[in-house]
Amino acid sequence: MATTELASSDQSDVVLAAHALSKHFRLHRGRRRLHAVDGVDLALRRGRVVALVGESGSGKSTVARLLAQLHPATSGEVRLHGRPVKVRAGRRFRAYARRVQLILQDPFASLNPIHTVRYVLTRSLKIHHPGIKGEALEQGLTDLLTKVHLQPDRFLDKFPHELSGGQRQRVSIARALGATPEVLLADEPVSMLDVSIRLGVLNLLSELKNDMNLAILYITHDIASARYFSDETIVMYAGQVVERGDSETVTQRPAHPYTRLLIASAPDPDNLAAAPETNGAKGEPPSLIDPPPGCRFQPRCPRATARCATESPPSFPVSGTQEAACWLFAPAGGNEEVPR
Repeated sequence: MATTELASSDQSDVVLAAHALSKHFRLHRGRRRLHAVDGVDLALRRGRVVALVGESGSGKSTVARLLAQLHPATSGEVRLHGRPVKVRAGRRFRAYARRVQLILQDPFASLNPIHTVRYVLTRSLKIHHPGIKGEALEQGLTDLLTKVHLQPDRFLDKFPHELSGGQRQRVSIARALGATPEVLLADEPVSMLDVSIRLGVLNLLSELKNDMNLAILYITHDIASARYFSDETIVMYAGQVVERGDSETVTQRPAHPYTRLLIASAPDPDNLAAAPETNGAKGEPPSLIDPPPGCRFQPRCPRATARCATESPPSFPVSGTQEAACWLFAPAGGNEEVPR
C-alpha cells in the first residue's frame, strides 16, 4: 500500500499530520545550509503509536520540534485536524500546546531543580486551565500524579533531586497531561533511564494512550522497543524516511538495506559476546551540509546500483502497508547491482 493510500484511510482519526516537511538550518550567516529534515510525511491517529526510528543525527528530534511548532519549517506543512498550522508565540501557540505536548529525553534537565513537583504541576494546570484554584486545583494535582502511578501525598512536595530518573520522567509526563492534550510527542522518553525501569514507562504511555485516546509519536534509536510499543514504524536516515509500515512487518521483515543494518546491529541477548553484524555496510552517515546525490545511504549500501548514485528513490510498495525508498523495489526491477 502506498503512502497516499495510508494517508487517505481513517482520516477522521488523524489528529496531527506532516506533509513534505523539511527543515534546513542556515550555518554561520552564510549560504550553506544543514539539511536536517527533507520531505517527511507522517500521520498521528487517535489511540495509536507511531515510532520514528533512526540513529543519532537522522533528524528524528527535529521532526518532533517541527510538530511541536518550536522550529519553523523550511517547507511543507503541519496539519492539526486537517488544517494547516503555523504558530510561533502568544495565544495561538498556547492554544496549540494544549493539544500537542512534547515529552523531552532528559528528565534530569527538563525539571527545574529549585521547584517542587507541586509547583511544576500547578503551573501546568494554571497555564492551560486559567482560573483553576482551590479544591479544583488540588484535585487536579492529585489526578495528574495518580495517572502516572505516583502517590500524591509522597511526591507533591518533593524536589527533582529527591526523585529517581523514572519518577522524574513520570512527573514530566504528568506535566504534559496537565494540558489535556490530544497528541504526545515523546522524544526518546526512556533512553536516559535505567534498563530495568524503561518497560514501566512505556507501559504507562501505552495505558495513557488507551485511557485518553491519545495519538503518540515515539522517537527512539531502539528498533526493538518500537516493535513492542508502536503500531507503525517509520525509519529515518540522514533526514529522510527510508521505510515505513506496521511495526511487526518492519522489524521482522525489513526491506530497506538501512533498516536491515539497524536490526542486525542490535545486541543478541543469547550471544552478547558476538560483534554486531553490519550486513556489508561500511562508512559513516553522510554530511547533511552537502548531502550526496541520489540515495543518501548509497555510499554505505552493499546493494547499491549505478542508479542509486544519481537518482533519489521514491517510496515503493513492498507488501501490505510496508514501503521502502529503495530502487531495489522499483516495479521495473531496478538496475543490475554494482560490485563493491
